[in-house]
Amino acid sequence: MTTSLAEPRTTASGTRRTRGRVGPGRAVGIGLIWLFVAASLLLLLWMLLTSLRDSRSIFDDPWALPDPFRLSNYTTAFDSGFGRAAVNSVLVSGSAALVSVVLAAPAAYALSRRLNRMAGPLTMLFVLGLGVPGQVLLIPVFFMLTEVGMVDSLPGLFLVYVGIAMPFTVFLLTGFFRSLPGELEEAAALDGASPGRTFWQIVLPLARSGLITAFILQLINNWNETLFALALMQSNDNFTLPLVLARFIGEQQYKGADWGGMFAGLCLVVAPMLVLYGWLSRRIISGMTLGIGK
Repeated sequence: MTTSLAEPRTTASGTRRTRGRVGPGRAVGIGLIWLFVAASLLLLLWMLLTSLRDSRSIFDDPWALPDPFRLSNYTTAFDSGFGRAAVNSVLVSGSAALVSVVLAAPAAYALSRRLNRMAGPLTMLFVLGLGVPGQVLLIPVFFMLTEVGMVDSLPGLFLVYVGIAMPFTVFLLTGFFRSLPGELEEAAALDGASPGRTFWQIVLPLARSGLITAFILQLINNWNETLFALALMQSNDNFTLPLVLARFIGEQQYKGADWGGMFAGLCLVVAPMLVLYGWLSRRIISGMTLGIGK
């Protein structure tokens, strides 16, 4: 005689469980999540449609559809420096995220596998780095870069992004490396492989999900970073996208607000990261959860 999935079942501990049913609390939570997702998607859609309208029609009817479509808003945004800033953001954010992962991976692997007296304190040192606010580092970083002549330079901003990314990247990858089975490394050692060869040829391919996760998270963080870029960058040619957007909004206060152009600039800042995250969301989530509890 078969038992329905919806019927209660008694476990070995004597408790009764119901399979196939969703409790009221869980149902409310799921409903709130989907409500938040729907609101976020509608907001993004409204921002995209508003970027294709002129300022007068936006104020007359904020919820109307574009009629006609004003693609010239994006031309205005590019003429205001968004094109050059997009190149700067791609170069600085992408290279800093890549170098952060390249530097953090060997350190995280050593901390996760070398069980000696220094591994624990060093791991804790990186963890403590997560609690240091960026505002505390701003003035010392500014004076350090001034001493070496790297203020208002993309290489200087690149070094800042790499340094800021190291605590989180090492912490994330340490937990991920600990989740990998150690038997493969032991087998490689029995076959005569050196620790370096084991790391590059065996461990790194297995850690691909974690490496991609760390790279994408740092890329998104660098792409949206404003504080250090605002303090260090002074010339328009070195501005990143958040700085150009802030300058563009400030200029509209004196020239007359071009709301369509402003929303076009917002789309240029937000859209690349949304597309990237949507494309790699499953890999990012799996990379973050594999190291949980390790």
